[in-house]
Amino acid sequence: MSGSPSSHFGGFKRASNLPSLFVRASTEPLKTRLKNGEKLKGMLLFSASPTLAEIASLAGYDFVVVDLEHGPADFSAALACIGATEVCGGKTVIRLPEISAACAKKALDLGPDGIMFPKVETGKAAAEAVSFCSYPPHGVRGCAYTLVRDSKFGFNKRYLEDYRDNRLIMCQIESEEGVKNVNKIVAVDEMDCVMIGPRDLSASLGLLHDPGNKKVKSAMRTEEMAVLDSDLVNVGAYLAGMATDYDKAVNLKACGYHLVLGSADVSLFKKVVVDDIKTFKLL
Repeated sequence: MSGSPSSHFGGFKRASNLPSLFVRASTEPLKTRLKNGEKLKGMLLFSASPTLAEIASLAGYDFVVVDLEHGPADFSAALACIGATEVCGGKTVIRLPEISAACAKKALDLGPDGIMFPKVETGKAAAEAVSFCSYPPHGVRGCAYTLVRDSKFGFNKRYLEDYRDNRLIMCQIESEEGVKNVNKIVAVDEMDCVMIGPRDLSASLGLLHDPGNKKVKSAMRTEEMAVLDSDLVNVGAYLAGMATDYDKAVNLKACGYHLVLGSADVSLFKKVVVDDIKTFKLL
């Protein structure tokens, strides 16, 4: 209402004196927003904290990635993070611990907006990952759709018609072998997005302690161009990346990335507490 001292935000009231960047998150699926040409920024949720997931969404991040590959989270923790994020209109992507039908099934049944498969190295692996995300005849996903959260426990009567259109499928290329096969990976039908993993890529090139090395940057550029050029031949994979000391989030956005992961939650917290204690000690 015009002139009202507060407005509703995901069920909560927002005071009128909050920063202008504090806006209602889009209710559109990530996949739809990408199709509309939006550039999206996310946060890697390493801690599996529902509180931090909610804060990130309220702050304006377009999505959070719940990390089941490296972080302490299990599927129950991921569910709590999804619920906390959805309360304020946010979106979640689950990064799986491995490429497997069992992991994909359990993650998808929770109802995230997207799913990320780590260390995809071949077109065959990408095709298998995609098949894990759809029910027969389109894929091999196990069928419990009347019982799981993804279908609102069966209350969503259009679920089987809509679920493939609303789910973002991401494949992470983070090895020398993956870069060699990037064109085959990008060509896989329904593989929506390629996420570049710069640190694992540097390790696979024998440069673990030198992720800014020219050889690493060259491999990343090969991957970037393959994904961005896919738009020109109507394959249309989206390019995603992680901000590092060598590639800031704003630089990735300027280079054409469609999704950018900023710092992880623990990295952000670490920086704040270190700065806080330094300020105190110097007084």
